[in-house]
Amino acid sequence: MKLYYSPGTCSLASHIALAESGAEFSIEKVNLRSKMTETGANFREVNPKGSVPALEIEPGVILTEGAAIQQYVADRVGGAGVVPASGTLERGRLQEALHFIGAELHKAYGPLFNPTISADQKAIQHGLIAAKLTWLESRLADETAHLVGSAFTLADSYLFTITNWSKGMGIDMAAYPKINALRARVAQRPAVQAAMMAEGMI
Repeated sequence: MKLYYSPGTCSLASHIALAESGAEFSIEKVNLRSKMTETGANFREVNPKGSVPALEIEPGVILTEGAAIQQYVADRVGGAGVVPASGTLERGRLQEALHFIGAELHKAYGPLFNPTISADQKAIQHGLIAAKLTWLESRLADETAHLVGSAFTLADSYLFTITNWSKGMGIDMAAYPKINALRARVAQRPAVQAAMMAEGMI
């Protein structure tokens, strides 16, 4: 398998899922502005959407969208229990968390990447993000809690990936001690360290 990624973007969550799985895979960096890969390929021929992540499962077979990739990898090759069994309530809870992070939190951060965003719109987005992080903080029982169940899952690494953007976007995380504690635990996982190192983030 090959993961097409761009350093520090949402594709990091898929990279972590692959690293957690123990599967053999390669990575290829994508320049999201030029839509060219580091080997000189036209990325739009891989993923016409032009966005990362994209997972080449085998030649010509491409899967896109982070939450789908993360679950596919864990289901296909395993991942040290990071995804509950299909058909269980726990799996439903994982999907609930992944969709909330993707459709609500990730989406709220998105406009802040636009360099032409107005100060008023930036303030609106900061307010939306604060509301969603406050809700997530309230769902965590204590500073040893995870998003789903009592152990690490893919939802934790997706939250880690998205909230990594906070500092650069001027979002103060001090009000979320339980999220910060979870982030710190996720950051220490060997698979997370390996993925971040491979992307030149540490």
